[in-house]
Amino acid sequence: MEGELLYNLHQESLALHAEHKGKIEIRSKIPIRTMHDLTLTYTPGVAEVCREIERNKDLAYKYTIKSNSVAIVTDGSAVLGLGNIGGYAAIPVMEGKAMLFKEFGNIDAFPICFEGYHTNFIDEVKNISPVFGGINLEDIAAPKCFEVEEQLQDIGIPVMHDDQHGTAVVVLAALINASRVTGKSYRDLRIAIAGAGAAGYAITRILRAIGYDPKAVVPVREVIVCDTQGIIHRKREDLMKNKYKYILAHETNPHGRKGTLSDAMMDADVFIGVSIGGIVSKEMVESMAHDPIVFAMANPVPEIMPSLAKEAGAAVIGSGRSDFPNQVNNVLAFPGIFRGALDACAIRITDKMKVAAAHALADYIPDPTADRILPPILDRGVTKAVAEAVRKTAIEEGVVRKLAE
Repeated sequence: MEGELLYNLHQESLALHAEHKGKIEIRSKIPIRTMHDLTLTYTPGVAEVCREIERNKDLAYKYTIKSNSVAIVTDGSAVLGLGNIGGYAAIPVMEGKAMLFKEFGNIDAFPICFEGYHTNFIDEVKNISPVFGGINLEDIAAPKCFEVEEQLQDIGIPVMHDDQHGTAVVVLAALINASRVTGKSYRDLRIAIAGAGAAGYAITRILRAIGYDPKAVVPVREVIVCDTQGIIHRKREDLMKNKYKYILAHETNPHGRKGTLSDAMMDADVFIGVSIGGIVSKEMVESMAHDPIVFAMANPVPEIMPSLAKEAGAAVIGSGRSDFPNQVNNVLAFPGIFRGALDACAIRITDKMKVAAAHALADYIPDPTADRILPPILDRGVTKAVAEAVRKTAIEEGVVRKLAE
């Protein structure tokens, strides 16, 4: 039955995309009805606008779409669960992302899909930046995604890899509220994470540093990260080939524990899965601490199905799917993060801005319950709350562009 439903969904989606020839379009803000309209919006009138921007590039924020535009940049190397499918095949996903930017953040976003991975990919992204107020990196395989994001932080506009940080922000918000529900102290949590790719890396780093107070650095008690080889620890020789796993080894697992995911989950308060489906058993959840928190976010099949996790004693359960309670979905974060960054005319997105977004998202649910630790995906008020927190934090940090009136 589930296979038949999935087949029907696929056919319906194909028909929808074929009917509309894609999902987004460009519309003019100013109607051209007279020759005067044409002379103002194009030549010769537009020449004066060009001259103004030539004298002061920041005036592009005043006179063009730059102040409200985001490029969705991908090389198609890690698209959804489809893998390295290339730039052409990535277009439908990036169009969908552009729709979400517009629907939830009223941001004009456009897919920029490179076919294959270019040796000068970073330079190519830099060269398209003049027209955009921000860049959302999307579906770029690890560890290249880390390198690309790092090398684009000083180009003067916010650049964020959403698969990393959007996911991390929502996980932090979910964990804050799950801790409230279970009565667990954040600083005392022991956390096991399955997956050391883009999302796992960012989640680990934000959870290691931040507690309830957005102005304080309060690390959790322990984080243990597992990849396909088991627990990441400092004595693993293979980590020398991967800078980012090497960093994880030195920032987590303080007692040098070794073994498998099963070993990592024993006595843990929290399990966070960003890996593959079906790798967690009931027995593994039963081995966790009292009232465990389980976020099994692999899609479409979670690491453990919510029903099994509940039978095993999980007190709060989240997944990446919309048909279960507590969907941990980065659409709750990225529209608001970019909206706030654009409104502040921020030059980058900082860790404090991400943490502020997470706290705003958590605080949006004043009285969380086991089945409601995050807002509904379609609640438009979420973006406004997140955006305002991000905007204020950017201004407080001084990471904003000073524009002439």
